[in-house]
Amino acid sequence: MARKNPFASVLDDNDKPASPSAVQYAARGASRSILSSLDEIAARADKLVEGETIVEIDPDLIDPSFVRDRRSDDEQEFKELLEAIREGGQNSPILVRPHSQAAGRYMAVFGHRRLKVAKALGRKVRAIVKDMQDREHILALGHENSARANVPFIEKARFAADVARLRYEEDNSTILSALSIDRTTLSKMLSVASLPEAILDAIGEAKTIGRDRWYDLKLLLDNPANLEVATTMVAEDGFTTVSSEERFDLLVQRLKAAASRKGARPKPTKRSWAPKDNSLTAEMVADTKRFTMAVKSKNSDAREFGEFLSRNLDQLYDAFRERTDVKTKGG
Repeated sequence: MARKNPFASVLDDNDKPASPSAVQYAARGASRSILSSLDEIAARADKLVEGETIVEIDPDLIDPSFVRDRRSDDEQEFKELLEAIREGGQNSPILVRPHSQAAGRYMAVFGHRRLKVAKALGRKVRAIVKDMQDREHILALGHENSARANVPFIEKARFAADVARLRYEEDNSTILSALSIDRTTLSKMLSVASLPEAILDAIGEAKTIGRDRWYDLKLLLDNPANLEVATTMVAEDGFTTVSSEERFDLLVQRLKAAASRKGARPKPTKRSWAPKDNSLTAEMVADTKRFTMAVKSKNSDAREFGEFLSRNLDQLYDAFRERTDVKTKGG
């Protein structure tokens, strides 16, 4: 008989059995390094809840996790979960631990949306209570996080950064294990998560934006001028009126357009001159901050004329400045 998927009863935050989309997600591009095999995660889940009893707890006795895997919730998804639990009850328990600093209270490890729904409905929440240390807490939350295919890259990146700041070890092995990722992916995660929180919060979770596009944005914002543009843009009225993905795209487009305008230089102007006897020719090129002149002739006139100009540059420049000053004063 096929083994029952443990995510259907414990790890699925949507109160639905895990779908094949998780496998499809793991097979797409950069996401391969985000998710480990579901079989491995399932084994971890079995070990985590083995022998534990499900109890009902007043939601007001449960505090949020000291580190979160999601900073924002999709409003529509929350409404759908609320209605599902209202009609069918809470099928999947959450995981909590006894609070280390408040007797009689608990701390949520994962299942924050189900906890929020229970509060909204005025019901007790079904939970597994497991005594664990902070590092075990992070590993359990990270493993549950990795088992779901709908957690946006930026949410995982910010979770990784939060854990990195706790400095459990120098090599960040806790994060690597919690999220089942390699060091290259972790490096990009921490790089992206280092962006100003005002910009990350304004963009939001951007569900369909993956690792590579977020990292490209980070590289754009390494330019101080671009960072200034982005900071101003995300504070503009109306920026948050469009979807999170659209906000991301609009910001990238604005930054690239600004860079294009800055990089676009006016084409240099060219002209030529020759005396009446055509004994020589002068080719001149004028750019924004540069003027060059090349004098050519079939005899030595070009060299001698060039030396004449060189010897008289002081007088010519003084005459130019005097003429410029007269124009400025005279309007």
